[in-house]
Amino acid sequence: MTSTTTEQTARPRRALSRLEEFIDAMIDLGQTGQIFGEHGIGKTATFFSYVQESRPEATLVYVPAANLTPDDLLVNAPVRDPRTGELVLRQLVMSQLKPGRPFVLLIDDSLQAGDTIQSQLMQIACDWTLGEHDLRALGCIGVFLTDNESLAETSARRSDLALLDRMVTLRIGANDTAWREHLAAKYREWDLTGVFTVWASLSPALRELLSPRTLDHILANAREGFPLRWGLPLVGGERLRLEDTGTKGAGNRTSEILDRIAGALGVPNPSRIADPVRQVVRAALRNRWTVLLQGPPGCGKTELVRETVREGLSGRDPLYFSLPVTNVEDLCAPVPAADGSLDNLLAAPFTGPEPKAIVWDEYNRPKDKAAFAKLMEITQEWSLAGRRIANLRAQIAVQNPPYHLGRKLLVARNNIAQASRFTASLTVEPGDIPANEWLIRQYGADAETVLEWWKHDIDEDGRAWITKRTLERLIKLHRKGLPLHIGTVYLGDGEYAPVPLTALMDRLAQRQVTGLRELARDLPGWEERLRKAAAQSSEGADDTDVVHQVLANAELSQLRKHRKAVTRLVALLPAKLRATYLVGAAPEQQRFWTEVFVSLRKR
Repeated sequence: MTSTTTEQTARPRRALSRLEEFIDAMIDLGQTGQIFGEHGIGKTATFFSYVQESRPEATLVYVPAANLTPDDLLVNAPVRDPRTGELVLRQLVMSQLKPGRPFVLLIDDSLQAGDTIQSQLMQIACDWTLGEHDLRALGCIGVFLTDNESLAETSARRSDLALLDRMVTLRIGANDTAWREHLAAKYREWDLTGVFTVWASLSPALRELLSPRTLDHILANAREGFPLRWGLPLVGGERLRLEDTGTKGAGNRTSEILDRIAGALGVPNPSRIADPVRQVVRAALRNRWTVLLQGPPGCGKTELVRETVREGLSGRDPLYFSLPVTNVEDLCAPVPAADGSLDNLLAAPFTGPEPKAIVWDEYNRPKDKAAFAKLMEITQEWSLAGRRIANLRAQIAVQNPPYHLGRKLLVARNNIAQASRFTASLTVEPGDIPANEWLIRQYGADAETVLEWWKHDIDEDGRAWITKRTLERLIKLHRKGLPLHIGTVYLGDGEYAPVPLTALMDRLAQRQVTGLRELARDLPGWEERLRKAAAQSSEGADDTDVVHQVLANAELSQLRKHRKAVTRLVALLPAKLRATYLVGAAPEQQRFWTEVFVSLRKR
C-alpha cells in the first residue's frame, strides 16, 4: 500500500532533451563527446543544469577554451622532491582539474583556442590525460567539447582524423535543448506559449538570429519596461537586424517580430524611455545583468555609469578597468600551489565579500588578445580563471561606435557569440546623458552661457562636433583668457572642427543675447511682448517662439532657479506649446512642469 502510494505521488521525471540523453550516454560509455550547435541555443547552460540534476555527487568543471593561454592548463615548475629534497621540474595541472570529487569536464568553444592549446586539448580528448596527469585518476567521469561550426566565429575546423576518430559527435539545434522549460521557469509571471509560437513561426534563418539566448534577453528587457530592441546584440557596432537574407524581398522584420513578442506578453514595446542610461544601470544592479553601452566619444557616458553604480552600491566605487591599458596580470596570474596544482591568484579588487560592479571602459579597444580573452570569461561566465567573483552584482561595458562624424575610429570588431552575451545593448546619444546639469553644478554661469550657445546658436552638425568634454574645455579656456578654438577637435594641417565660435565669444563677452536669465531680468517686458503676440494670433508670433525655445531647452536646475519667471511666462504661451514640455521629458522634469501647470489653474 505504501509502495503504491509513493509511486502515485512521486513526480514523474520530465522528458530529456536530445543533448541531455547524449550527456548520459557518453558518461556511461566513457567516450569523449563533441557537440556542434549554433550560438545561444543553451549548450553550455544544459551542462550546468543537467550535470547538477542528474549527478549531484559530481561537479562540472567548465573550461572556456577561447580564454585560455598555454600556461593555464599545464606548466612546468620547480618543486622540492619529497624523497630526495632536490629541486626537480614537475608538470603542474590547473587546480580546477583537482576538485576533490567526481567531475565532468566541459571544454567550451574549443575551436577558438590557439595552436598550442589545441595540442593540449587533443591529448585530453583522445586519452583523458594532460601531460603526466591521468584525468580519470583525478576524478573525471566525462569529457565534452562544445563548438559552433561557423567560420565567422572560429576561423578553424577540426580536420585531423587521428583526433576525430577518438570522439562521438552530435550536431544539435535549438529544439535539442530544454531552453523553453528554462525560460518558462525564469519568467513565471507570463504564459510564454504565445512567444514560443511566434518564434516557431519564423524561418530557420530568423530563428538562428533570434536565438534562445537573445530571446531571453528580450524577455528580460520587457520585464523592466524597456524597449525590446535592447535585447538584440550590437554586432560590429550595428544592431542585429532580424531579416531573412535568403528570401528575396523579405526586408527587415525586426520591429514586426518584436511587436508580436510584446503582444504575446501583453506588454508595451516603447521606442525609447527617459534617462535610459541610469535606468538600465540600475536594472543591471538589481538583476545581475551584463550591459553594453555604445556612444560617441566625449558625451559623458562613462562618468554617468560610474556615478549611477556608486549610488546603487551605497557609495562604493565600481571596479574600473580601461581596456587599452589592462594586462592579463591586472586580472589574474597563475602560481604553483602546495598540492602540486596550478592555481590562479585573482587581483585584489575581485576578492572580498562586499558587493561589486565592474565598469569595462573602452571595451572594444583591448590592449591584447590575452587580456580580452580573460575579459570574455568574466562577461560570459561571471568567473575568472574558473573562480566565481564573490557578490558581483553587474558588469557595464562602455565603447565607441566604429564610425563617428564620418571618420573611422580605431576599435575592434566582435562576433555574434561575443555580442549576444549582454542582456541589454544600448546605443547612447548625447541627449541621453544629463551632462548639462553636471556642467552647471561645476561651472555655474559660465556653463549656462556655453550651453545656451550650444543649444541655440549652432546647428545639429556643429553640436555633434562639440561634445560635453569639449564644452568643459571651452569653459576652462575662457576662464584663463585663452583662444577658444584650440579647445575644439584638431583635425591636422592647422584645421580644427568646423564649428563657428563667434556667437559663443559674443555671449561670453556679455553682448546682447537672449537666455532664461535675460528673460527673468526683463520679465515685465517679455510678458508684454507675449500678450501682443497672443493678440495677433492664437499661435503667437516670433517672440512666442523665442520664449518657447528658451524654456524647452533650459535645464531643470535653471527652471527651478527662475521658477516664478517661468510660471508667469508659460501662462502666456499657447496651450499646444505648453503641452510639449511633458513629451519625452525625464520624470523630474515632468514633475516640475506638472506643478507649474497646476499652479496656473489656481491663479
